[in-house]
Amino acid sequence: MGRGLGAILNAESKTNINTASDEGAKTLVGNIVEVPIEDIYANLNQPRTYFDEKALNDLAESIRSLGIIQPVTLRKDGAKFEIISGERRFRASKMAGLSAIPAYIRLVNDQELLEMALVENIQREDLDPIEVALTYQRLLDEVGMTQENLSQRVGKERSTITNSVRLLKLTPDIQNGIRSGQISAGHGRAIMSLDTDEKRKNLFERIIKDQLNVRQAEQLASQIKNAQDKEKTVKQTIIPNHVKKAQKNLSDILNVNVEIKTSGNGKKGKIVLDFKNEEELESILAHIR
Repeated sequence: MGRGLGAILNAESKTNINTASDEGAKTLVGNIVEVPIEDIYANLNQPRTYFDEKALNDLAESIRSLGIIQPVTLRKDGAKFEIISGERRFRASKMAGLSAIPAYIRLVNDQELLEMALVENIQREDLDPIEVALTYQRLLDEVGMTQENLSQRVGKERSTITNSVRLLKLTPDIQNGIRSGQISAGHGRAIMSLDTDEKRKNLFERIIKDQLNVRQAEQLASQIKNAQDKEKTVKQTIIPNHVKKAQKNLSDILNVNVEIKTSGNGKKGKIVLDFKNEEELESILAHIR
């Protein structure tokens, strides 16, 4: 999962490396290292104070089976590490029984060094698409670059960066599929075009089962979306008789066009009243009064 994964911080680095100018700082900044959970503490200024217990349990279960997809970000504080981002992942990892977690380490004055390390990292040829996306995201979030700045800095089109970062919205199992080479980033983008995790999972499984190429995956995604749109249209077109009757009664009473839109189960909805001028509006209001 990038350079440095598996390299546990030794006692010397814990105490001697605290700023970007210290010897050995470059071994931390821009790399991923494993940090013992016992050495990590939460940021007291963390704006989030409530963590949903069920969501944490679900995340813990995912971490047990798939590991941590996106490392946390920590600030070195002497021999300890303060959480900058990723407290949910930290809490869930403790629940999952992990003794150490992958992390990016920030130092007191490492902004420029971090940017240099990340930009250098993005040029490597052995990065998988998810590692590339994570690096782009860090440059945007931690260094504060805009996509335009980042595009110029790494020599990539903005659309390339946008499409890359969107892969991070995929579920961990699909991201792992990209990382392991089961599917490509192109497959990932086809999967991302669908609007629910269930549909994305189904397409992911079809791609692997039927060994679909990217073009075939895009076509299948398009078929799924078209079928969904047709289903929505049919549901919108079919108006139950009791709704039709209510529309006609209201239209007769108010002397305006009336449309009643209901949800899929018909238990709730909204009434739309058309009026052509102020006089018709006043007439509607008069009936309501």
